[in-house]
Amino acid sequence: MLLENASIKQIIVHPQRAVFVHIQAALYELCWQVVHGNLKLELVASVLGDMMVQVLFYLETSALEEKNKREHYTQLVGACLFFVPEAILKERLDPETLESLGLIKQAHQFNQKIVKIKTKLFYKQQKFNLLREENEGYAKLITELGQDLSGNITSHLVLESIKSLIGCFNLDPNRVLDIILEVYESRSDQDEFFLSLIKSYMCEPLTLCHILGFKFKFYQEPNEETPKSLYHIAAALLHHNLIELEDLYVHLMPVDATIIEEHKRDISEAKQIARKLVMVVLPSEKSEDKDKEKEKEEEKNEKPPDNQKLGLLEALLRIGDWHNALSIMDQMPSFYATSHKAIALALCQLVHLTVEPLYRRAGLPKGARGCVMHPLRSKRAPRPAESFEDLRRDTFSMICYLGPHLSHDPILFAKIVRLGKSFMKEYQSDGRPDVKDKMETLLSCFLSIADQVLLPSLSLMECNACMSEELWGLFKLFPYQHRYRLYGQWKNETYTSHPLLVKVKAQTVERAKYIMKRLTKENVKQSGRQIGKLSHSNPTILFDYMLSQIQWYDNLIVPVVDSLKYLTSLNYDVLAYCIIEALANPEKEKMKHDDTTISSWLQSLASLCGAVFRKYPIELAGLLQYVTNQLKAGKSFDLLILKEVVQKMAGIEITDEMTSEQLEAMTGGEQLKAEGGYFGQIRNTKKSSQRLKDALLDHELALPLCLLMAQQRNGVVFLEGGEKHLKLVGHLYDQCHDTLLQFGGFLASNLSTEDYIKRVPSIDILCNQFHTPHDAAFFLSRPMYAHQILSKYDELKKTEKGNRQQQKVHKYVAACEQVMTPVHEAVVSLHPARVWDDLRPQFYATFWSLTMYDLAVPHSAYEREVNKLKVQIKAIEENPEIPLNKKKKEKERCTALQEKLQEEEKKQLEHVQRVLHRLKLEKDNWLLAKSTKNETITKFLQLCLFPRCIFSSIDAVYCARFVELVHQQKTPNFCTLLCYDRVFSAIIYTVASCTENESHRYGRFLSCMLETVTRWHSDRATYEKECVNYPGFLTIFRATGFDGGNKADQLDYENFRHVVHKWHYMLTKASVHCLETGDYTHIRNILIVLTKILPCYPKVLNLGQALECRVHKICLEEKDKRPDLYALAMGYSGRLKGQKVHMVPENEFHHKEQPARSATPANQQNGPGSTGKPATSTSKTEEGTSEDGDRGKDKSQGTTKPVNKANSAAAKVTTSNGNGALNSTKAIKERDDKEKSGKEKKEKKEKTPGSTPETKAENRREKQRDERAGKEERVAREGKEKTPKADREKVKAEEKSSKDDKAKAGNGEPMEPSRERDAIKESKSKEKGDRGAVAGSLKSPVPRSESAESERGTSLSGFLLYCSVSPHTPSLKVSTPWDFHHANYNSVSRSKSREREMEKKDSDNTQGRSKEKKEDKDRKDKKRDHAVNDRETSQESKRKKDENGTNSTKNSKSASPSCDSPLSAEKEKSKRSKSSSKEKAESVKPERTSSGGKKESRHDKEKSEKKEKRDSSGGKEDKKQYP
Repeated sequence: MLLENASIKQIIVHPQRAVFVHIQAALYELCWQVVHGNLKLELVASVLGDMMVQVLFYLETSALEEKNKREHYTQLVGACLFFVPEAILKERLDPETLESLGLIKQAHQFNQKIVKIKTKLFYKQQKFNLLREENEGYAKLITELGQDLSGNITSHLVLESIKSLIGCFNLDPNRVLDIILEVYESRSDQDEFFLSLIKSYMCEPLTLCHILGFKFKFYQEPNEETPKSLYHIAAALLHHNLIELEDLYVHLMPVDATIIEEHKRDISEAKQIARKLVMVVLPSEKSEDKDKEKEKEEEKNEKPPDNQKLGLLEALLRIGDWHNALSIMDQMPSFYATSHKAIALALCQLVHLTVEPLYRRAGLPKGARGCVMHPLRSKRAPRPAESFEDLRRDTFSMICYLGPHLSHDPILFAKIVRLGKSFMKEYQSDGRPDVKDKMETLLSCFLSIADQVLLPSLSLMECNACMSEELWGLFKLFPYQHRYRLYGQWKNETYTSHPLLVKVKAQTVERAKYIMKRLTKENVKQSGRQIGKLSHSNPTILFDYMLSQIQWYDNLIVPVVDSLKYLTSLNYDVLAYCIIEALANPEKEKMKHDDTTISSWLQSLASLCGAVFRKYPIELAGLLQYVTNQLKAGKSFDLLILKEVVQKMAGIEITDEMTSEQLEAMTGGEQLKAEGGYFGQIRNTKKSSQRLKDALLDHELALPLCLLMAQQRNGVVFLEGGEKHLKLVGHLYDQCHDTLLQFGGFLASNLSTEDYIKRVPSIDILCNQFHTPHDAAFFLSRPMYAHQILSKYDELKKTEKGNRQQQKVHKYVAACEQVMTPVHEAVVSLHPARVWDDLRPQFYATFWSLTMYDLAVPHSAYEREVNKLKVQIKAIEENPEIPLNKKKKEKERCTALQEKLQEEEKKQLEHVQRVLHRLKLEKDNWLLAKSTKNETITKFLQLCLFPRCIFSSIDAVYCARFVELVHQQKTPNFCTLLCYDRVFSAIIYTVASCTENESHRYGRFLSCMLETVTRWHSDRATYEKECVNYPGFLTIFRATGFDGGNKADQLDYENFRHVVHKWHYMLTKASVHCLETGDYTHIRNILIVLTKILPCYPKVLNLGQALECRVHKICLEEKDKRPDLYALAMGYSGRLKGQKVHMVPENEFHHKEQPARSATPANQQNGPGSTGKPATSTSKTEEGTSEDGDRGKDKSQGTTKPVNKANSAAAKVTTSNGNGALNSTKAIKERDDKEKSGKEKKEKKEKTPGSTPETKAENRREKQRDERAGKEERVAREGKEKTPKADREKVKAEEKSSKDDKAKAGNGEPMEPSRERDAIKESKSKEKGDRGAVAGSLKSPVPRSESAESERGTSLSGFLLYCSVSPHTPSLKVSTPWDFHHANYNSVSRSKSREREMEKKDSDNTQGRSKEKKEDKDRKDKKRDHAVNDRETSQESKRKKDENGTNSTKNSKSASPSCDSPLSAEKEKSKRSKSSSKEKAESVKPERTSSGGKKESRHDKEKSEKKEKRDSSGGKEDKKQYP
């Protein structure tokens, strides 16, 4: 039994074991209490019955599903009937269970009975209530609610009446509430009364929400419109917290999902419309689409959807319930609610009321009254703002929710902008630290308002120029960084945030296309007005499209700039931003596809920048900072923009194509520069240049831009230029350099003295700390020095009153000393100490600190401009069409300008006189005599002349003028001849390393130098006046540095003419070499240089013909390959032909021993490398003469040299300090006498010491051969045209073989002793034959001993003349341009070990050659009786060569300076770099002359030539040496 009970108990309690354990304990306790008499038996029985019924009820649910369980369940219930009441079972159990137990008859009938009873109890209405609710009660209720409430009637009294009516007429309270709401809806102005009544009558929120919900639901039917009064009472109840928004919101339509879908649909439709506007559509299709769109818009406008949520939102805003309104707007997409005009206006009205007190206090302009705003009566509305801090409470959030739809209320737009202006003024003036954080927070709030509200709203306002100007009043108080960020957001992000803005953007683009298609110069005014209207609202979109068109079509720049005059100030600022954004577009390539030129779109934008910023008052700070940032990043393309802006705004033009008149005008004052220095007559730049200056000074960009440009010049080459085309690198370098010149000139002419001095640091800081190149550093410092000197001069004049000119000059010199002394000390740190052994810092600083304005007055330029003004005045007077008042103004302007020019000329004249007097006092301390004059000139060229002559066109003229001035001042230790020789003798390196613009400047420098030389060359009187007795023309260098000397030490006129011819020859040789290299840079640069020096070179006919042949060859080769080279060559060729009439034969240019025949055909007068054919086949014997002679000179350095026959009578052995020449003064005079009278020549020779009978006999034979050669040459010239074709071809073949032989000679291979002897012989024969070029005896360039140096001077004239045939001597070695152009290396430094090797090698060669010389003399004595015919033939060809001045070969490459290889150049430089003490210590072997050597047979000479041609190997290496 116990087990059974346990199993039963387990079955019962198993699902919820724990519960039934407690029940068991409770039952035990219950029974225990009955046993003890504590509880009554009936009570316990009922409790047990209830518990059992609950158990049976729970079991019934699971037992109904299966039949077996159901039967057991029925049995269980039947067993429990004895203690469970039947009524309880009927109440709890299922009817079917009761039927199975027999407690009811039928379950179906039992269910029907239950339904009837429930219906009767709960749903059946008593009929007596309908009969008793009569109209009288409701009528009285309506009357009571509709009575006049203006008296003493209160809601409490009305409520008592309503209660009475309900009780009297038995009215339904819910229907009474509904009627109260209906009456309130009709009397919505009585908010206070009805709200108090409703609150007193029934304050159950759910009931009110249900009634209102039923009302709103009624109006949700089709074609129904919800009345505004219903919205109002709902808003009022919400506002007074009588109902909750969450309860009412569910009764409103449409649902939120529908609203979101509608918003997305609007955006997609707007984008579709934008795409259609961009697409190209046929006119018919376009019109149809527009009609359909219009119909759709009309349908939308006719049947707007009834959105109850938006209606309630509007009502809430009207009564000032911002909290509930905000909750509704947060449920919707951004700006969806305010996109409906009614809601936007309601919110604008609420903002009006909020900002009114603050606007009246801080934002209202003076004199304006404004309309009075009545505040809301509701105490729960947002509180009005009394201060800017109060705006953060609610106002800013209200404005942000308005977004672009503030456009519906322009008045509120203006109020907010004015409040912003007032705040910015307070923000800028209030510097208290305690309120700084608050002010910063408010500033960020106003910036957010501008970004999210003001600018988008402006886009939706149609051409409201007033609002644009009002907004600019606020924006101009922001830094340009903030403004540009706002413009960027406006342009790139705002237009995608709202469907309306998407449509507006598309419409603006379409309208811009329409205007730009029709914009021309003729309709600028009409199109400009349309552009202005369009730009007032959407400037970013309009300007973006206009700039894209300008980048494609640069001819639109002028009409576009003219059409922008109707823009507002804000639009101009936006235009500046759009230009910068277009320039910084990373998707645009700034180079063309050929990678050699800057893209046209960048050039177009740069031109637009210059024109726009000059014409209109646009802030420049952003553009200037952009260029600065680009330079910081190492990008120089955008300097083109700065160049255009400065050129247009300041009228400063930089070009290397200036005419001589313009260049002359640029050496005058500022007024003369403006009138005659530029191509375009730029007027009215005063305001624009002032704006540019203010922008640079306000943002501290003047000096940074200068320094960055100066540094970027080398950055273009070494940082940017690695992957770029060489042509592009040169162009970028020129652009950077030109912009620096232009910008520096602008600062110098526009900044005040104080501003300039305050910003430009000292020269040593510029160079050492900022790493500014020296030329640029002095360029920036030069105006500062001039300002300081003038200021100090004026100060001294005031302190010491004295009007005498002499006193003024002394004061000026004193002022210069005070200002320049610190500069002299500062420049010492710029170069190594050894530099100052030759140049004084004073000389260095003087050279770099002066300008052409200081050296000369351009009187002709002043006179020319004054005459122009006089002619202009006369034309104005004679023109009857000009009105009298305008005529008077123009005459006054011209007269005033004329007076200014005259006053400026007078002022400059006085200044130049003071400067020249100062230089005269300084000149004696300029140059020291510690080193040779060669070293002095080298340093002067490297550190002064070459860097500055390529800096600008004015500097090129200045350098030439300064050299002439130093000569005229008779500066001690300055050798003018050597300076000119170094400039003209080796221009290849300089030309090869120049950019295009630098070539123009270098050509101008050479032209000015040649102009001076030509002036001296053309007139003996001029030469004697300006050169004779000047230290610069001494031919003897005294060891003591004394520059005096007798007349015999001076270079006479005829020898100077020979030297000038040599310079012309060297220029020709260098030019031919550059033209023959095939390299683009070489050819372009030499053509530019030749064009520049054309007025002064070539002057010799044969040299001009040589150049003409080479240029013609360039024209043929480059016609289809490189058009720019072809254009240059053709231009030069045409001008060269025009210059031909001014060319003269060589014998007229300088006096020759054998007169040149002007009737010689062009193909016989062969210059360097001429392509003309030789006159006879004997030219083979003379092909290598010039080159081999040069090589022989170099190879035999340190050995003895034979005396030239023509001057052997005057030969006198002297020693040298490195220049290597005999004292040729007497020889030159004797040669002149010989040309006048043969008898005098003979007498002179007999008196000459060292002449022998062998020499006299040889001279007589030489004279006879010359006479025979002259006759044969005339015959050959007459028969030249009759030469058979076969002979000419043979000559060609011989020349070709000669060229090939010489091509093998330039590779620098050492020559065998026999070949060296042949080279020496060849040089002798060259000296004998070349009478027109060599005037004096030549001697070894071995350094002389110290004792010899003290006794004798060094002859320069022989050296200069010798260079005409042997150009590659140490004095002609000019430092490579890289030394002075980029790194300022000092060419005089070489390693000591290499010097020792060179010295050892030279001494060995000297000893070997001396031995070979003796052997040659013995051999020549045996062979001097060979056939005379060979000698005459060779002599004839040699004489022809002398007349023409160079080799006669078919191929021009052999005429290139092949001997000047980099290796030999290094050797020569190494030899020159030795100190003077070492030079004095070297041993010298005296030069020896031999009569046997003079009688050398022509056979030996010819044999020597052939050997030299076989062994030489240098003809074709030139092209490699100058790639």
